[in-house]
Amino acid sequence: MSEPDDDRYLALKVMMMPRDTNPYGTIFGGVVLSHIDEAGAVGAMHEIRRAGWPDRPVVTVGMKSVEFHKPFYIGDVVSFFTTLVRTGRTSITMHVAVETDRDGKSEKLTEAEVTYVAVSVDGDRRTPVPLRDE
Repeated sequence: MSEPDDDRYLALKVMMMPRDTNPYGTIFGGVVLSHIDEAGAVGAMHEIRRAGWPDRPVVTVGMKSVEFHKPFYIGDVVSFFTTLVRTGRTSITMHVAVETDRDGKSEKLTEAEVTYVAVSVDGDRRTPVPLRDE
């Protein structure tokens, strides 16, 4: 998967902890996916605000093209960078690149594309709404 050329936004930075390890001593993939989802949502809200659109809650509707390039280790300080891929009427898709510094150089560990939909919240109901005022 190639990274979009737009400016990157540091949406999240996390230190990997022992509680997040799998039986093989590396960080469990589900933990990484959770951070990717969170970083993508933060990045989406950043792009929405930057565009001057109304603040609306966003919910995850899809995650695709997740690629784990290298393992995560206990103590890695991991940066989650987002870039805008595209916007639709109600949706926004973000590319999330996950990197850490090892031996003084940046290493790409994982990347994914995540799509969110803007919603209105009414109790337990979530109804898609336009990203922009129409």
